[in-house]
Amino acid sequence: MIHIGPYIEELINWLTNNFGALFSIIKLIVISVVDSVEWIFMFPPFYVVILLITFLAWKRTGLGVTILTLAGLTLIWAMGYWAQTMATLALILSSAFIALVIGIPMGIWAAKKPLVGKLMRPVLDLMQTMPAFVYLIPAVLFFGLGKVPGAFATIIFAMPPAVRLTTLGISQVPKDIVEATRSFGATSRQLLFKVELPLALPTILAGVNQTIMMALSMVVISAMIAAGGLGEVVLKGITQLKIGLGFEGGIAVVILAVILDRITQSFGMKKR
Repeated sequence: MIHIGPYIEELINWLTNNFGALFSIIKLIVISVVDSVEWIFMFPPFYVVILLITFLAWKRTGLGVTILTLAGLTLIWAMGYWAQTMATLALILSSAFIALVIGIPMGIWAAKKPLVGKLMRPVLDLMQTMPAFVYLIPAVLFFGLGKVPGAFATIIFAMPPAVRLTTLGISQVPKDIVEATRSFGATSRQLLFKVELPLALPTILAGVNQTIMMALSMVVISAMIAAGGLGEVVLKGITQLKIGLGFEGGIAVVILAVILDRITQSFGMKKR
């Protein structure tokens, strides 16, 4: 029999022992970003945040989504889960932002270098198909319990759509446009930023939407390692067999997911 588990354990232990200082720095950076975003949402009164998000929904979407946003966020506040919702939103947006900062350049690299794309594809498949619970093990060993390992696992799980759709968008730019741009003497940098990225932007924005949705799907799983937020409410409902509590937490997650989905989708539709 072949067991690869011991080798993986040795690798994790080696990384923990030799790069502990690096992981501490990463933990400090990530927790600072998450806490700062959470403070931005928690500092104003709840009704100011509701009105701002509702105004954004009204500017980007139709009347139906605007009403849903106002009613949904008001319901969350009325149920008493405003702080948990803002904590979840901060974790999702921070994790998605980091995933996009890493994923979009990787997608551009994969589109420009076919060999890199071929090598990257099985890695992305592994990241998407590996059970999300498995990510929690090295995350806890590297960063301990709390928001940082939750963000770490969320980043890994949510990054593949950003990479794949960025690669797809760049690859779908018409070749005749690329050749015409080059014939006018454009550099590779000008070609990327003035032609390829603008034309691929709708597809990239679809990747942004999917990244945020994938991050949101990690809410309950992250709560298992004390990431907090709405996932903790749902987890308490499950572990304590409190159906009402779990249902309320689930409703809040659904409302947040629908609002984020509709608003982020609108950016891609407008670009098209």
